[in-house]
Amino acid sequence: MVEKGNDHGNFLKGVLTGAILGALVGVLFAPKSGKELRAELKKKGGEAFEEAKEFYSDARGKAKAILEDAQHRAEELRKEANRQLTEARLRAKEILAGEEGGGTEASSSKENES
Repeated sequence: MVEKGNDHGNFLKGVLTGAILGALVGVLFAPKSGKELRAELKKKGGEAFEEAKEFYSDARGKAKAILEDAQHRAEELRKEANRQLTEARLRAKEILAGEEGGGTEASSSKENES
């Protein structure tokens, strides 16, 4: 599962890198003066940086929500496992107490449950 998340991260890094390089190549091959080119590069660089910051912020928020949900589910599972373990221990004690008392109580209570 970690690999899947890593694949998505690598894909998004590739898309972002491709977009930046594509914009840079497009600007470099455009017929503009040096001053215009530098201004355009600065503008495009700022836009790319802002997009990267927004993407990072969104990804961080989604990751935090997923982590909180996973922690909540894990806590619920832990509580349910503890509850079932407690029930199993009580049943085992009842069965053992029934066997010590002659064994008939455990079998009769088992028949009553069915």
